[in-house]
Amino acid sequence: MKYLLCCLLLIAATQASAQMPSPLANCTRSANLLACVDAQGNAYSVATLGNITYLRGFEVVGKRYWAQTNSRYGQLTFFTGLASDGEAWVGYTRRVGWTTINRFSSSAGARAKFTCNRLSGC
Repeated sequence: MKYLLCCLLLIAATQASAQMPSPLANCTRSANLLACVDAQGNAYSVATLGNITYLRGFEVVGKRYWAQTNSRYGQLTFFTGLASDGEAWVGYTRRVGWTTINRFSSSAGARAKFTCNRLSGC
């Protein structure tokens, strides 16, 4: 689950500025929809509508579906998510220059705070 949440945070942080798929995923893009499948069979889609971004996906390891909604307000993005096994999560991403500060917690007890930078990574 930690892998999924970290990936969701990275997707959220990435899409907040521009929708850029992972170089390891096979993706299809339209005007406001990005759909990707990686080599392991994990799938996700990202759709934008104004300042709201909708993510949906399937996690192969956990054999579960998930959905997440991101709402952007300037440099701050709040997100909430729910998986088919009942797990829920909330968090935010705050952009400060080239740095993003990310924090989340889930109903399964997972929580993290990490910082990513375009030059040095996460």
